[in-house]
Amino acid sequence: METKFEEALKKLEDIVGQLESGDVSLETSLAKYEEGVRLVKFCQKKLEAAKKKIEILVKTKDGKIKIEPFEAKSGK
Repeated sequence: METKFEEALKKLEDIVGQLESGDVSLETSLAKYEEGVRLVKFCQKKLEAAKKKIEILVKTKDGKIKIEPFEAKSGK
């Protein structure tokens, strides 16, 4: 069964909470950190795939509707 974005994000939030609490051993912290890194990469891939699927409807000057890919504006 494929992990869903929301499930991965919730797991990531749980891991961050555990690491911030300081109540886990160094060995456990390292394992949780590694799992967190994997989850971040997974979430980034899911978001990128969703971004590629988003399309917007644009009305042309002659009144026709066309579909264009969504391009997020970079803050850089």
